[in-house]
Amino acid sequence: MESSVIPITNLQLTFTFILILITGGISSFLKLGLLRPLVWGTIRTFVQLTLIGYALTYIFQVNNLWLIILIITIMCYIASRAAVKRTPNVTGYPTALAFLSLVASTYLVGTIVTTLIISPDPWYSARIAIPIFGMILGNSMNGIALSLDRLYLEARSRAFEIEAMLTFGATPWEAIQTSVRESIRAGMTPTINSLMVVGLVSLPGMMTGQILGGADPREAVRYQIVVVLMIAAAVAIGCLILVGLSYKKLFNNDGGLQSFVLNSRE
Repeated sequence: MESSVIPITNLQLTFTFILILITGGISSFLKLGLLRPLVWGTIRTFVQLTLIGYALTYIFQVNNLWLIILIITIMCYIASRAAVKRTPNVTGYPTALAFLSLVASTYLVGTIVTTLIISPDPWYSARIAIPIFGMILGNSMNGIALSLDRLYLEARSRAFEIEAMLTFGATPWEAIQTSVRESIRAGMTPTINSLMVVGLVSLPGMMTGQILGGADPREAVRYQIVVVLMIAAAVAIGCLILVGLSYKKLFNNDGGLQSFVLNSRE
């Protein structure tokens, strides 16, 4: 089986603008107001991906462990800030807690995958580690954002129930554990849904990329199995850590619900 990648020339790459013209035409015809963000998003995509292509080329050549750790940690910080911003029901949430949960889940799962399962030589190979950790972060970021947002929403909607349980002597954990379970379930649901239909509804990105790059589909499937399972583990751990760190912030030092929960209850 041929294993070479079919190169895309600059001229062929410009043809992708035809797809944006079609999308922009639909937006203009229906007056969706999406033309400007669509054009801006397209420009950012070209610039950001071009720059990251050059950066990755340099990083792969250097292949330095400390540089890789630095890059992954920066990626965790950027992902934690993006996750907190994606929580409309949460205001003023400390990014440090989201950062801590992402660092813990990403490094734990990523290290297991790179050292025990894929086992490149050296084990921290940038060509393997950065894409693996990046996929973990992208999915964990969405998972913890959903969990955090759902936790605060559940606490507000169940404020009367939680207060009643606290009045009858329940601890904060006993009073809010139902909301905690719902929030973790909310964060895990997209990942579980993906596990159910992977390979049936669509081919995942990494598997598709390997096949387009000329890899044996059977080998690409093996990698994809590793990817979907590592994502499931990372999302579960990230959601668990973040919710475990966050639920106490809903209570004051006396064990009662914070005023911002009571004042905004539905």
